[in-house]
Amino acid sequence: MARKPLSNVDAAWLRMDDPTNLMMITGFFEFAGPVDFERLRATIDIRLVQRWSRFRQRVRESKLSLRGPYWEDDPYFDIDNHVFRIGLPSPGDEAALKEMISKLASRPLDKTKPLWEFHLIENLQGGGSFLVARLHHAIADGIALMSVLMTLCDVDADAPWPEPEPEEAHQRRGRQVRSLFPPAAAFFAAGRAVADEGKLMLLNPTHAMKRAGQAKAFMERLARLTLLPPDTRTIFKGKLGRKKVVAWTADMPLADVKRVKNTFKVTVNDVLMAAVAGGLRRYLVYRGERVYKSLSVRAMVPVNLRPLEEAAKLGNHFGLVVLSLPVGIENPLERMMEVKRRMDDLKNSPEAVVGYTLLEAMGMSPTEIEKLAVRFFAMKSTLVLTNVPGPRQKLYFAGSPIERIMFWVPQSGRLGMGVSIFSYAGMVNVGVMTDYGLVPDPEQIARFIEEDFAEMLALTNEIRGESSKPETVEAEPVVE
Repeated sequence: MARKPLSNVDAAWLRMDDPTNLMMITGFFEFAGPVDFERLRATIDIRLVQRWSRFRQRVRESKLSLRGPYWEDDPYFDIDNHVFRIGLPSPGDEAALKEMISKLASRPLDKTKPLWEFHLIENLQGGGSFLVARLHHAIADGIALMSVLMTLCDVDADAPWPEPEPEEAHQRRGRQVRSLFPPAAAFFAAGRAVADEGKLMLLNPTHAMKRAGQAKAFMERLARLTLLPPDTRTIFKGKLGRKKVVAWTADMPLADVKRVKNTFKVTVNDVLMAAVAGGLRRYLVYRGERVYKSLSVRAMVPVNLRPLEEAAKLGNHFGLVVLSLPVGIENPLERMMEVKRRMDDLKNSPEAVVGYTLLEAMGMSPTEIEKLAVRFFAMKSTLVLTNVPGPRQKLYFAGSPIERIMFWVPQSGRLGMGVSIFSYAGMVNVGVMTDYGLVPDPEQIARFIEEDFAEMLALTNEIRGESSKPETVEAEPVVE
């Protein structure tokens, strides 16, 4: 039976698993009507299981102390252990749906089997359905998993029943789907260049001497991360339990986000990060917390370091940066400009490579040392915040049109909140996952994010002296 060791970074994510914080990416595809379950199962089997060997493999721990975990084929693999059908209890309303997804997000994957599952939730009010995906972070990072999941989809409503296809046809369909994503090639290329430079500095002392300025910047950022004091104590931090709860915002038109972005010469990312900070601020006020002007909470932000042509490869290849969110600033436009200033500082630094290097080092460390390191760095932040650009037009899954896509990022260490931004078919949604003991009502944070962005847009229109009618803008990356 073929065996393949996990990379150091993948092993780090595997060992970060904790009953109170599962290293699992949870997401959903929303459909307006019913989905043909047999076609859904066939699509997952043919386009995922048969195409990607990782989804037929389980993780095993080596009996040798100096060797890490490895992937091996599951001799008992059965797709019926991974694709399920659930009838939502009556009345099948949104509250019942969120409770069901929250239960799935709180349940660990079976580590004796390949680390993924799909759950088709039916019996919703209005006749819709949700396909919930649960995938372990050890398989791949969010960018890679999203790219792989998108190859399960079709761009045409009348696509035929899925059948085994030659590699050339698979590649062609993959290119067709990926062409619908925002043109973020420059973003990917920049990340790759930084990553390559950072690795050369780490592995080749001569190169590091030639790049003395870059090496100095690398060490300064490493020192910054290491010496950061624990993050400000707020109601978002505390002892974690096993119960997680999820929520998501209503659709926010991407054209409106770009209207704000174009007015103030910032990025789409700046606008959305500022709206998240504003939502957190409003929630603190709502809970009766003291919010002062200089209050900030830190977010661990993943940054992709893989080239565009390798987006569909599995494994983890991203760095982490620490963004301090200015939740104390009440004025949304002032807060947005401060977010831009802080984001620009991170973009001009090698901090993402430093974060990737630390993850790789943790994957090489004994388990107990790794756990201490995870907790040490988790103390320095309050939440994980990620932004992934999705397709610009509607896709079809098992013959059914996808109305909305959302996912929640896992929170490592002792972090009790994850916030995920995702764009799809001209709309942006923000997902919030929290620890129930700390924040039992993440739907309030989602609503406050909506309200903060609405105020930001209203102020923008007031400054421009125009109505709130969206302007026509060219498609561009959501992550900038």
